[in-house]
Amino acid sequence: MGFDPAAGLETATTCPYCGVGCGVLVRPDANGKQAEVRGDPQHPANVGKLCSKGSALGETLSLQERLLYPEIDGRRAGWDEALGLVARRFGGTIAEHGPGAVAFYVSGQLLTEDYYVANKLMKGFIGSANIDTNSRLCMASSVAGHKRAFGSDTVPGCYEDLELADLVILVGSNSAWCHPVLHQRLLAAKAAGDIRIVVVDPRQTATTDAADLHLPIRPGTDVILFNALFVHLARSGAHDHHFVARHTSGLSRALEAAGDRSLAEISSTTGISVDDLAKFFLWVETADRTITVYSQGVNQSSAGADKVNAIINTHLVTGRIGRPGTGPFSVTGQPNAMGGREVGGLANQLAAHMDFAPEDVDRVRRFWSAPQMADAPGLKAVELFEAVESGQVKALWIMATNPAVSMPDAERVRAAIRNCPFVVVSDVSASADTVQLADVKLPATAWGEKSGTVTNSERRISRQRNFLSPPGEARHDWQAICDVAKRMGYQGFEYKSPAEIFREHAALSAFENEGRRDFDIGAYQHVSPAAYEALLPFQWPARQTEQELLESEQKRFFSNGKFFTSDQRARFVATPYRSPASSPDPEYPFILNTGRVRDHWHTMTRTGKAARLSAHIAEPFVEVHPVDSQRLGLEEAGLACIRSRYGSCVMRVLITRRVREGEVFAPMHWPGRFSSAGRVDAAVTPATDPMSGQPELKFTPVCVEPVHADWFGFGVFTEEPDERLLTGLAYWAKAAAPEGWRLEFAGWNSVATAQEAAMLLLPETEERAASGMVGPASFRRALFEHGRLAGLVLTEKGRPVAADRLWLADAVGTTFGGDALCLLAGRPPSGEAAGRAICACLGVSEKTINTAIEVGATSISAVGDATGAGTNCGSCKPEIRKLLAAFGGSGLLPEKVLSE
Repeated sequence: MGFDPAAGLETATTCPYCGVGCGVLVRPDANGKQAEVRGDPQHPANVGKLCSKGSALGETLSLQERLLYPEIDGRRAGWDEALGLVARRFGGTIAEHGPGAVAFYVSGQLLTEDYYVANKLMKGFIGSANIDTNSRLCMASSVAGHKRAFGSDTVPGCYEDLELADLVILVGSNSAWCHPVLHQRLLAAKAAGDIRIVVVDPRQTATTDAADLHLPIRPGTDVILFNALFVHLARSGAHDHHFVARHTSGLSRALEAAGDRSLAEISSTTGISVDDLAKFFLWVETADRTITVYSQGVNQSSAGADKVNAIINTHLVTGRIGRPGTGPFSVTGQPNAMGGREVGGLANQLAAHMDFAPEDVDRVRRFWSAPQMADAPGLKAVELFEAVESGQVKALWIMATNPAVSMPDAERVRAAIRNCPFVVVSDVSASADTVQLADVKLPATAWGEKSGTVTNSERRISRQRNFLSPPGEARHDWQAICDVAKRMGYQGFEYKSPAEIFREHAALSAFENEGRRDFDIGAYQHVSPAAYEALLPFQWPARQTEQELLESEQKRFFSNGKFFTSDQRARFVATPYRSPASSPDPEYPFILNTGRVRDHWHTMTRTGKAARLSAHIAEPFVEVHPVDSQRLGLEEAGLACIRSRYGSCVMRVLITRRVREGEVFAPMHWPGRFSSAGRVDAAVTPATDPMSGQPELKFTPVCVEPVHADWFGFGVFTEEPDERLLTGLAYWAKAAAPEGWRLEFAGWNSVATAQEAAMLLLPETEERAASGMVGPASFRRALFEHGRLAGLVLTEKGRPVAADRLWLADAVGTTFGGDALCLLAGRPPSGEAAGRAICACLGVSEKTINTAIEVGATSISAVGDATGAGTNCGSCKPEIRKLLAAFGGSGLLPEKVLSE
């Protein structure tokens, strides 16, 4: 069924995934279990475009795995009992041990209104700043760098600058997969104009495929590269002496700290060739409109803040800031990481971009009428869970995040949470790893059910609107927080709606501001409920008087050369190079880098429900260079254990030249819900940046060892395999299929033979008849119920199963009219492989694309015209390009390119 906007049945809301902040239009079906979703053509962030994850939002609305009722110690409870217990235990802990004995750990998935009241309760009324957020893992280094350079956490530019630049430098950002709508906006501008793209990244990625220059930097050496660029620019004609003299300070000290290295020395340290360094420096020198876009590859480092300031220094020395097409640009990973910064969601912030300076503490105290105002920073994320482990924090409330999977040294964090005297978790997923550790589980509302605001990476505030009613007894996070606050005896939490909270948030931003603080949305402090409901996306600042509002409708900060420091000058920051916190050694010789894949999000509590989002990559993997794989005895699609001083994980092996020798890459998404040991953060170092507190998620010394299973298996099932049957296997990974589940697994004969495992997974019943096939190296078993394929298991001795997984996943749960021998062989009746899923947005397979190529599609656009692949978010275009390049041989690429 197509969309009919004229019918007025669509709800305009905002995507709950990355920091691009795309507008979406949603029309749910009658039962609210699915919805039609499309990009909002009126939203300035995406102008109608959506990525694969956003396009599949309508498939993630089911109540499968939802936490629907409060629970206490595993039993169902009422809200009064649960909230009463939370208030008593937090109040009692504070009374006995002081406010420092309690903590909140919150999330960039919260709406601004939720974030605001959580921060107000902890810092203004409990009297502790022990509230931190998973955004600490995302952009805390950017915050620290901004504040050191600008005097405020200010993102200067906007998305339009990507289209107006002469040169776009992408640093530590696989934007083609992590921010695909923004990336495609950049590529469209490049195709229409004269923009060069430089990508600084240790790996080859879908982003580097579109670059004019890829600088494959050695992990951890970004400061050396940008210090050298800074020195080069200061000595070149690009040095803006007028801007530097009038609007900055600290140049000499920063240049001295940057050092004076030759191109040969820089090349030796960074791993970038001398020729590429010279070309890069020349391009930056001669491109007046230069924008540097950076993300987690910069932030997630023990020197993250210095990396940010090294980048900013290059823009200050050239005066390339505050003008169209210029500036440093931090792109956030979560939909409301920016909103969390606005309300003070980090432990070292107060609300409205204020800090713990005495005058700020006093100002917020008076505005809130706060009885117990925190006057010093609290525990940052890694410190917070160390304090939980040590017993310093005795009561912990975790909201909308899964630290047992996402925190570094994740097993230690899991144990700390498990042993904490009192843990509350507010979440939507009953199966999330962290939820399983809670004493009190509070059912929260999910996207589509809650209402409030979020702020994207260009400071644009947009509404999330509900189009579904809360299921079961789920409540909004702000309601639960306010109810606990009132039960603890605190005044000031009597809100009746998100609009009331937003008005107070806006009023605080303008309170005694007078232009001294960057964040000011005072124009909305009296917004009516109707105007709040109809609120259109807007960028801050939006100051309170009509004249101020007119003057503040600016896309960019610092166009007047004035900053938020005491003397209104930007600061050059000295950034001497520091090596990563740990180094490879003979025991742990490889550098582990972690990141994201195209179609999944965080720990998969939402995307794991959508079968098409698992069709492209269905299991955790580790990328290893061919030379290293041969030396280690790793086999393509075999299994490997990645082990560090902190923990280990087991993943599928992907042999590829997209990583360099001595380096490996693994995605961060897979939780215990979907894999036996795929939580890569169990192996990641907890080292942090001393300035920002952000963990070093991109650099952990590890060893990589083959896991020698006796047999491998693949199965599809209409019912989810019972995890108790998988206990003891060498490996397993589950993923949703259109009408059921798919399972990769492997085992040891000492636990169960392949045949025994298959019989356990697919037991024959009176309603279900089985057929099978036994060979010297394989066992195959299919189960049918009234002609419907209820399950299939294929096993191979000593090697991964070769099968058309996409076809089998589509076949399970359907009435199968073909020859069962085809199923047992793992191939479709025609013998034509469907191949891998390439375009998740539109569900286009490798076979469909190759067929289009065979009949004459000779370009990506022609393939798009024929199949639709690549015409939505475009993140599959690099894979389409590879299929086009491979045509002329078999036209097919080996399965090993699953993540390429």
